[in-house]
Amino acid sequence: MNQLVPLAGATADSRRPQTVLTSDGRTLTVLDNALGHSVRVTAAGLYRYRCDFNGSSVQGVAVLDEDGLVLVDLPGDWNDPDLELFAREAGIPLMDARSHPAARVRAALAGRAPGWQRLRGLPRPTPAAWRKPVAICAGVVGIGLMIYLASTGMWFAWRGLSSIGRLLLDVVEAKWLMVAFSPALLVIRPILARVQRGRIRKGAVLGASGGPYLGLDSMGRLRIFHGNDTIATLHTEESRGGESRGGASSLLLYRYEDLTGLVILDRAGRPLHHLPGRWPPEDAHRFAQRHNLGLGVHRVSREEYLTLTETAKDATP
Repeated sequence: MNQLVPLAGATADSRRPQTVLTSDGRTLTVLDNALGHSVRVTAAGLYRYRCDFNGSSVQGVAVLDEDGLVLVDLPGDWNDPDLELFAREAGIPLMDARSHPAARVRAALAGRAPGWQRLRGLPRPTPAAWRKPVAICAGVVGIGLMIYLASTGMWFAWRGLSSIGRLLLDVVEAKWLMVAFSPALLVIRPILARVQRGRIRKGAVLGASGGPYLGLDSMGRLRIFHGNDTIATLHTEESRGGESRGGASSLLLYRYEDLTGLVILDRAGRPLHHLPGRWPPEDAHRFAQRHNLGLGVHRVSREEYLTLTETAKDATP
């Protein structure tokens, strides 16, 4: 029986995971010693990856099934010779994708099999019990102070206090103090979520603000957002004067067994981008109708699913 452990964490500044990977042929057992959790899967391949995410280089190994979907994601720095020997003795193909474009790696990791898990091998953070009540009290005091200064027309004083607060946050890195100097955070998140739901009902965007969502910019291009970041920008017929020439022309909502997702297609029906997850058909209909995009909702076969997802990976810049 082979056994493998990571050398270091998924990023340069993270702790070494307490993860143990053992094999009995192609049957792998992953033990997360930090949480006392284990999982047992039959692997068709191992996927060694490294990509930039939120400004950090993240690395790890993903266990794949026969369809190339991720069964288990194991973040961490795994020793190359040990990993190659482990895969060879277990008879499992090993793909080294560390030189692949980051968008392609993220697309591969987004293809999750039913029952997908990520085992970090790290204990859950346990914040001090006193931080939450202190932060709430500071927030209440901050709101009261903001109301008082606003009622007396002393907005300049509030801006000064906010600047001091941001400076302290940079120096002491105590992010929970942000509540005291930015009490609007207590209400701004639900307000933004409500605004996003209103835009979805109007068909202006498709998808929740916390995850990937679609929208068109002022030039008529279809943009895919994740939070404040733009994942991809695709031309449409509007952005090219009525001629798509390989640009986004329609949306496809698919279901394959327990998997669902959205695929952006060009006029010839070729996949341009794949976004796994649940996309409400009624929201997609409003978005497509408002922006003159075609829309299809289909249950696909295994062959169709693999064609859609693999072609979309290659088309993703």
